[in-house]
Amino acid sequence: MKEWLKEKQGLLFKIAYYSFYTAVIIEVMMVIIDKSAYTNPIEGRLFQLTFLLCLIKVCLTKYSKREYVAIILFCVLGAVSYFITERNEIIRLVMFVAACKGIDMKKCMTLVFRLTLIGCLVIILLSVTGIYGVVSLTQDYGRGGVETRYTLGMGHPNALQCMVWALTTLGLYLYGNRMKWYHYLGVVVLSLVTFSISYSRTSLLVTAFAIVMTFLSSGRKPEFIKKTAAWAGVGAFLCSIGISVSIAINAYRVHDFVWHALCDPTTMKFVHLNDFLNGRIRILTETENWAGTIGSWSLFSKPENVHFFDMGWIRLFYWYGIIPACIFITIIFIMMIYCYQKKDYPAIALIAAFATYSIIEAHAVSEYLARNYVFFLIGMYWHQMLYWGKEVGKQ
Repeated sequence: MKEWLKEKQGLLFKIAYYSFYTAVIIEVMMVIIDKSAYTNPIEGRLFQLTFLLCLIKVCLTKYSKREYVAIILFCVLGAVSYFITERNEIIRLVMFVAACKGIDMKKCMTLVFRLTLIGCLVIILLSVTGIYGVVSLTQDYGRGGVETRYTLGMGHPNALQCMVWALTTLGLYLYGNRMKWYHYLGVVVLSLVTFSISYSRTSLLVTAFAIVMTFLSSGRKPEFIKKTAAWAGVGAFLCSIGISVSIAINAYRVHDFVWHALCDPTTMKFVHLNDFLNGRIRILTETENWAGTIGSWSLFSKPENVHFFDMGWIRLFYWYGIIPACIFITIIFIMMIYCYQKKDYPAIALIAAFATYSIIEAHAVSEYLARNYVFFLIGMYWHQMLYWGKEVGKQ
């Protein structure tokens, strides 16, 4: 009888384990396909499949009462969001995060890093050999003339540099503690090489930020330096949100400058910021309802809020609503403080890098869960944070 129970438990564990990892692999493959020239005709079905696989993992995982309450509450949030906005990302994210319990998330993130790297290399190889995808793109990029930049099969030079940034950020988190100064130098050289063919200043700057933050947060640095870098990361996170909200509120000033020649000091600050961001603020005022500006926000978003634009934090509020966005931001902030207490300073560096990048790009705010590595950190820590107070009390 005992042997039968052990065999049954072992079988259920394997089903749960392989269901979760199958879901992760599918999510990563969808990210890679999205970055290629191929259009995935069954993307919606694959989203449903990964949700189902995570649900299987959740059903076969043991949770405490407190954990069940948390899962149920967030499922309610996801269901409300789905019925109001017709977007299913929140409920999929909740199921994915819940399914992370019992999984070695460092191992999982290592798998995500390797699969994504291999996938990107395959896309590059196919393009440079002429098999599939274009190598370069010639057009006006908004900098005063027609330019030729390299895409290496990823559709746009910004997409190429974006993947370099994403892989660099995740790689630094996973391997930063073991890296020597010359490894960091190698990462810098790689970023400069890809920049020389993509000319994506945004991704280069944020990659440099991630490299510096991780370098200061990892290895055998004095604790004071690590803590200072961690608080700088928290500050960058909060500032990224403040800047994004300010842009959403004041985007009209760029429109007034262009069409009505208004030149007051505040307006000119946003005009200069718009120039620095290659016209990203002005784009918010070029749709019929000024999609993304503060006037298009609501407590929960609307089904018609489907416009794509850069600037991730603004997209978060626009696509999902003020309530879901504020809840997400609060969770991230609490997790950063928790990581600080646990001395996981590289995690704070990763979050800060994603937050800073999300001011100007929306790579992390999309239908694809495997684009945002912060989700994997939430999966690593959510059930631990539920008992944070008790941990502190025991200390």
